[in-house]
Amino acid sequence: MRKRLVLAMAGVLLAGSLTGVGRPAFADHCDPSVQGAECEDVGPALEDFVDIRQVPPGDTGVRAGRGSFTSRCGRNENGHRNSDNHIVTPGVSNGAHHVHDYVGNLTTNGFSTDESLAAGGTTCRFGDRSAYFWPVLRGRTGVGAQTAASPSPSPDEPGGASEGNVGRILLARSVTLQFRGNPVSRVVAMPRFLRMITGDAKAATNGGANARAQWTCTGFTNRLTSRYPLCPRGGLVLRVLDFPSCWDGQNTDSATHRTHVVFPGANGACPAGTRAIPQLRMTLAYSVPSGPSFAVDSFPEQQHNPVTDHADFENVMPDRLMSTVVSCVNRGLRC
Repeated sequence: MRKRLVLAMAGVLLAGSLTGVGRPAFADHCDPSVQGAECEDVGPALEDFVDIRQVPPGDTGVRAGRGSFTSRCGRNENGHRNSDNHIVTPGVSNGAHHVHDYVGNLTTNGFSTDESLAAGGTTCRFGDRSAYFWPVLRGRTGVGAQTAASPSPSPDEPGGASEGNVGRILLARSVTLQFRGNPVSRVVAMPRFLRMITGDAKAATNGGANARAQWTCTGFTNRLTSRYPLCPRGGLVLRVLDFPSCWDGQNTDSATHRTHVVFPGANGACPAGTRAIPQLRMTLAYSVPSGPSFAVDSFPEQQHNPVTDHADFENVMPDRLMSTVVSCVNRGLRC
């Protein structure tokens, strides 16, 4: 059971510490105008963190073939963010109740359509207008402090402090968008406008059936954990977000956004009735504050549990570029 913490004021530093990692900071969910008010913490909890050196080597995520294609789209240097999700909650503003970082398509918001995305600009090379997005990661040391580059949201801002998402938004140091091969078969092209999600933004209350959170540190990529990793000094926190890669051959979306593209089996083979498509792996690297003082944005009831990490993708590559991706993957090249 998650230990819930009670703090005196937002941004206060806990008196305790974890061995060798400094003093943790957690944000509470109270009215900051009431000085000294006692408030119930909205997470994360101390048990949500683990020293990466204590995680045993093992599974490294979805198995893949030798070939790959990397789409270079930057790391959201232009600050394209909102709390929408046009895949899961289309036509709704603040449908996600937490802030997303976007790369690729410059127009993505809750009202995006296939047509609007096809007409949008992009941060990616080679005309890749795909929409790639994930919840932001925040540093929570000195919660409440603002910077010009990435202020904490106001209580009334969508996805903001009134929903427990507080702290300085951390810009990823690097974003790697890699499309990988299947280890047992050739892949076919993704259809244009294919929509996919990975992970479960409500995994803390839904259970782990759809959870796909994978966290680690630079230098320790042979060990993945569903908890926030505490990295050795100088190490970067990595979020590894693997997408499903076995397509039903017909649909670009489904009612649950999960049944039209599913994950392969443990050996990498796709289930009967599906065919392998290039498998998207997002790897996001961050420099975070020392100690357990960072968290992913979440729905309020999820308490910033790291198991809720997730990401979304809509393929808006030109057909010629997708053909290049398939060729690189099937020929075992690294493009």
